[in-house]
Amino acid sequence: MVVVGGGVVAQRRLPALLAAGADVLLIAPAVTPSVEAMADAGELTWRQRPYTGGDLDGAWYALIATDDPATNQAASAEAEDRRVWCVRSDDASAATAWTPATGQSEGVTVAVLTGRDPRRSAAVRDAVVEGLHDGTLGAPRHRGRTGGVALVGGGPGDPDLITVRGRRLLAEADVVVADRLGPRDLLAELPPHVEVIDAAKIPYGRAMAQEAINDALVQHAKAGRSVVRLKGGDPFVFGRGMEEAEQLAEAGVPVTVVPGITSAVSVPGAVGIPVTHRGVAHEFTVVSGHVAPDDPRSLVDWPALARLRGTLVLLMAVERIGAIAETLVRHGRDAATPVAVVQEGTMAGERRVDATLATVAERSAAEGVRPPAVIVVGDVVSVGSTAPREDPAENGNGS
Repeated sequence: MVVVGGGVVAQRRLPALLAAGADVLLIAPAVTPSVEAMADAGELTWRQRPYTGGDLDGAWYALIATDDPATNQAASAEAEDRRVWCVRSDDASAATAWTPATGQSEGVTVAVLTGRDPRRSAAVRDAVVEGLHDGTLGAPRHRGRTGGVALVGGGPGDPDLITVRGRRLLAEADVVVADRLGPRDLLAELPPHVEVIDAAKIPYGRAMAQEAINDALVQHAKAGRSVVRLKGGDPFVFGRGMEEAEQLAEAGVPVTVVPGITSAVSVPGAVGIPVTHRGVAHEFTVVSGHVAPDDPRSLVDWPALARLRGTLVLLMAVERIGAIAETLVRHGRDAATPVAVVQEGTMAGERRVDATLATVAERSAAEGVRPPAVIVVGDVVSVGSTAPREDPAENGNGS
């Protein structure tokens, strides 16, 4: 094939042509550095001169891509006379052939033609490739698949906050084992053939035993199915993800871990509370409140937490917030420390209840707060209503 012109259009088109095995003759008095590098590497033949009549002799395909209309017209006319397929970058209506806008995602090649409108072709291609990439456009594999489990963190609840990879794996799943706190709205988008297993763990209500969950994951994966274990937040932040990963590994089942946005950070952020803030908090600690401070099963050093000056984020702590608040105050935390309780953060029922350590138990009961809720303890709760304090020790780097 013959390419006339060595500018940026040729630079963009040549890699795909070369990858397809094309024998390329490039005709141009000057080329971009990238195109010159292709010639130097022997990937194509470059004739360093302007186009002249007869250059398309023996060609079957021509790409005309110069910035000179007269040259483009002359080369196009020769292609027409010689019955050579001709693509023109400057005027698609004058071409005798059109190449599709192409793209790839996860082994899928997308090619789009929309008549003689290359920009529209590119826009449609981009939309399809992006949909395949983020899972909004499902194209599951049917051959060459092996069973396995993906532990997917679904984020705090809003379906838009699942990761791109998580959504793509969900779109390719045969079986989805879903928790109550996962992004439930995404389940409605699954094709009818996808089996959804409810592994909801409702506090003090019906629960699917962890052993049964593990058995279901192993059973479906060993049957050759693609399984997604959809969890709320991140699988490894109070999500028992590692327990499941270990059980699957023992059973010889391939496991993929897809991190999620933890509610410990995202839910406070959704209501305007930063877990750290310059001059206010240099650290934040995430603690599970599923057992009371005086419970012998507790692994938390509550007296040490009470001595910290930073932010304390409590998960699964609604039922025990009274005992937790009392313990923190008893071990030194100021009873006037601001507290925010955020119920159903990022979801339609989101609401925020503000209090202090001294009043949070009473306020939560009065407002009928119920799980799921994230509780934030610390001066960051009041940041939105106070002027930021300068901290010369920090340089503003958010890393």
